[in-house]
Amino acid sequence: MTDYLDVPDGIVRRVRAACAHLPEAYEEQPFLRVRWRIRGRTLADVVTVDRAEGPITCMYVHSAEPELSALVASGDPFYPGWGGGLVAMVLREDGTTDWDEVKELVTDSYCLLAPKKLIALLGLP
Repeated sequence: MTDYLDVPDGIVRRVRAACAHLPEAYEEQPFLRVRWRIRGRTLADVVTVDRAEGPITCMYVHSAEPELSALVASGDPFYPGWGGGLVAMVLREDGTTDWDEVKELVTDSYCLLAPKKLIALLGLP
């Protein structure tokens, strides 16, 4: 059985900042996780689990090929997500997490789920 823990506040603040630019994205805190959604679809899900080697916090986001395979193949901090088209990234408070990459990943996930008119508001190339 997996024991879930509260997601550390510092990580929640950093992911919240990474999602702040996404039109109509909103945050929810069901159970002991935090997720960001767009029109009822989850674009990022952050959860902390207590494992034998200690707690670990992961963010799950949608990704498309070929980036999905490249991220998983690169190894730590990336792992296959718990469903098709998902990738997990371990988030750490020790200064090793690339928060610019987190922003890029949540933006990519958003672009896979949001309506085109909202994606256009991002002004991406």
